[in-house]
This record gives sequence, structure tokens and C-alpha cells, in this order.
Amino acid sequence: MTERKKFLVWWGGGLLSFAIVLFLHFPLITDAVPGGIGEHQAAPDAATVNAIQSAWAEAGVIGDAKIAMIGDLIFIGIYGIGCVLGGLYFRAVGTGIVRHIGTFVLICGVVFLLTDYGETIAQFIQLTNGEGSDSLANFASTLRPIKMAVWIGTFIGIIAALIIERIQSR
Repeated sequence: MTERKKFLVWWGGGLLSFAIVLFLHFPLITDAVPGGIGEHQAAPDAATVNAIQSAWAEAGVIGDAKIAMIGDLIFIGIYGIGCVLGGLYFRAVGTGIVRHIGTFVLICGVVFLLTDYGETIAQFIQLTNGEGSDSLANFASTLRPIKMAVWIGTFIGIIAALIIERIQSR
């Protein structure tokens, strides 16, 4: 398998797993938690996490939350590896702007892996313990905007590099 194909399989698999994870998150959007998993990710303290988890338990979706977070952990690995492989690929074969985009995607991919795993593991610990933790909630909510920014960077970066690569090959 070529390096290009390997990165595309991992990255595409990551996008597919993202779609599946989004589907798993839908039951967590309730009247009491209209932001679903996003509210849990952004919860700055134990009290907020406890309120969210209590609302999910009351709605009968606490098991769905565990499944969704396990799905997140799988998605993070697949997509993150795809981004790192994509960054390495574009750095190796690209010239000019494509090579620079490859460096950007590689850095964003590594930061995505670290921040999203950190955030999701902190969330999952609180969920499985059945109670929030001020330090874990603060840690997760601090990582959230970083992981979102680098996720956007990887997605746009890879699309841009693929388009530029295609134009340059003509």
C-alpha cells in the first residue's frame, strides 16, 4: 500500500468513524442537556458535570454516554493517525505550499491526538466514577477549544493539500 493510500484509508476511516460517533451522540441531546456531549466537554467544574450526568441518568441515556465516549476514543485514534500520516505524506512528496501544509497538518494532528485524548479520557473517568471532578472538568474544558481548532486545521489542511496536489499534477 502506498503512503498516499495508507493516509487516505486512515483519514477517510476517521471521517467515517466521526459520522458514526455523531450518530451515537444524538441520544445525549435532551431537554435538560440541549448541547449533549458538547456541554459535558465544556463543563468547567464538578457541579456542572454532576448536573449533566444526573440529567442523562434521569433520561435513561447514561449507558449511551459511555458508548459514545468509547466511540470518541476510537475515532480520535483513527482520525489522528490519518492526519499524522497525511502530514508526513505531504511533507515527503509535496513541494512549496503543499510541503508547508503537510508540516501544519502533522503538527495539528499530533496536537489533536494529545488534546482530544486528554479531554475524552478526563470525561470518561468522571462518567465511569459517576461523579464530576473539578480538576478533570477544568482540564477537559481547557483542552476543548484547542482540540476543536486543530481538528478544523487538519480537515481544511488536508482538503487544501489534496486540491493543490491535484492542480499541480495537471
